[in-house]
Amino acid sequence: MLRALAVDDERPSLEELLYLLHADPRIGSVEGAGDATEALRRITRALESGPHGPEAVDVVFLDVQMPGLDGLDLARLLTGFARPPLVVFVTAHEDFAVRAFDLKAVDYVLKPVRKERLAEAVRRAAELRGAAPLIPVHEPDPDHIPVELGGVTRFVAVDDITHVEAQGDYARLHTDRGSHLVRIPLSTLEDRWRSRGFVRIHRRHLVALRHIGELRLDAGTVSVLVGAEELQVSRRHARELRDLLMRRA
Repeated sequence: MLRALAVDDERPSLEELLYLLHADPRIGSVEGAGDATEALRRITRALESGPHGPEAVDVVFLDVQMPGLDGLDLARLLTGFARPPLVVFVTAHEDFAVRAFDLKAVDYVLKPVRKERLAEAVRRAAELRGAAPLIPVHEPDPDHIPVELGGVTRFVAVDDITHVEAQGDYARLHTDRGSHLVRIPLSTLEDRWRSRGFVRIHRRHLVALRHIGELRLDAGTVSVLVGAEELQVSRRHARELRDLLMRRA
């Protein structure tokens, strides 16, 4: 069982990474660090306790671009230790891959992180640490999604989400009780939740069919009423949406 440390200065990204690592049966424990300096202190304690000590860390999942000491700087420092932990880079930037592998990185995973791609990085780390490869015995909870609320990670039920709004690299999840920002692209959530009745109605919106109260046609434009909010439906998605709603009816 690998003992892991995840390092990312962006809290939503760190929470998503911790969630995915917790769900992998090859990960025995995982901690988070909000910057490379904090991670270095944690790794130093691990190295002082020895490879079998209570503070040991086997693998670090490390972002590249962070304020102050960045991920490449930290990886470079680790090469000076006799028994450093393995390093897997997890970043949104493709152009650091060559430098990362020059520093003996185990893998280079691009954001947004896909569960299957991260599992491959864990497999490589497990093999290098001599751990027997395992068949995953459980998946991340498909009924909930982790969100960050005032420094606390909570799990929002997917069935409570009425619609999702794209905001750059992030997505805002809307429920009857408020909204939550997560760093997951809308396209990823569309693929993940298609079987749960979510449908794309616009390049910026994904809607749960069960939460659509009305379909409105007005002067050639189409919109839907979700709770108290009216959302526009793009022409390319209008026919598919009408067909889906008719079939559900």
